[in-house]
Amino acid sequence: MKYYLIVGEASGDLHASRLMQCLKKEDPLAEFRFFGGDLMSAVGGTRVKHYKELAYMGFLPVLMHLPTIFRNMAMCKHDIVEWHPDVVILVDYPGFNLKIAKFLHKNTHIPAYYYISPKIWAWKEWRIKSIKRHISEMFSILPFEVPFYEEKHHYKIHYVGNPTAEEVTHFLSEYREMKEMFCTRHGINPQKRIIALLAGSRKQEIKDNLPAMMAAARTCCQAHSDYQMVLAGAPSIEDEYYQQFLCNTDVAKVNNETYALLAHSTAALVTSGTATLETALFDVPQVVCYKTPLPRLFRWGFDHILQCDYISLVNLVADREVVPELFADRFGVANMADELGKVLPGQPARDVMLRGYDDVRTRLGDAVAPEKAARLMVSLLQ
Repeated sequence: MKYYLIVGEASGDLHASRLMQCLKKEDPLAEFRFFGGDLMSAVGGTRVKHYKELAYMGFLPVLMHLPTIFRNMAMCKHDIVEWHPDVVILVDYPGFNLKIAKFLHKNTHIPAYYYISPKIWAWKEWRIKSIKRHISEMFSILPFEVPFYEEKHHYKIHYVGNPTAEEVTHFLSEYREMKEMFCTRHGINPQKRIIALLAGSRKQEIKDNLPAMMAAARTCCQAHSDYQMVLAGAPSIEDEYYQQFLCNTDVAKVNNETYALLAHSTAALVTSGTATLETALFDVPQVVCYKTPLPRLFRWGFDHILQCDYISLVNLVADREVVPELFADRFGVANMADELGKVLPGQPARDVMLRGYDDVRTRLGDAVAPEKAARLMVSLLQ
């Protein structure tokens, strides 16, 4: 069968590549065409566009690139119709993907499957109308999405397990590099403990969060001389962009090896998103921090308008506060440094957090998400 996949960012590239590998096992004649990244290209098929040409974050960047976004949308629609796949598999990225699903529903007989649901349980819940109308099958990776969709909105979905849990387990089963070798490769002091900085995968996130994260971590490094900061470089961001923040600092940077970095880290400062869950699954105590515009107004909106209690996947899965969330009016260097100090070795909060991580693993379950999703997809299409 022919599978057309659409991905809009680095994490989607990873998840989609693993799904493609599993689809090939279930369907040896599988053909792929996609908007995606390097990991998907490594699996095989034809890449129409790289996700780097799609990802714009924030009102102004989106506004400035509207002509490009519209051209990409038109190209995608035309390309799908021309190739005529058996299914289009959408991976998160709702602003783009839900429009594609609507087009498919109105103009073709090609079903749209959604792998990794948009976060409509947090904001834009009205998108449920589009999902119910235009998405043939939803494959969820978060356990709390099942009652949200099925009980609240009466829309049947498939919970297939969490791919991040499977990806981390798979990495740890094969990773054998000792800390000394890892540090030597990257010019990092192997004698010092590592505070990992995961500042996001988009330029605006990095610009907003990284300077304060570095300042907070530096406070801890000054108080504890056996610590150092190491930044996880996002695969979609060029080295030159980071230099404006790292120039004349003592911060080391690791490119495209976030999992290896986490495997050797003692603690971390992390922006919200999949990175919070990845950090938890590596058993690295963390502080979640995210700068927002108009912090007091954002706090009011979060407390009174948004539909969820937390911003980090760790806390959302656990349904309680396992990791501290410093965003909006709580974002700040002093708060971040204080919370980071609480989760260093020897501090009681560190052990409490690690026990919370165990609860998160239990709730995620042990299903291999891409394998289960691939089996279901092939079965439904047959």
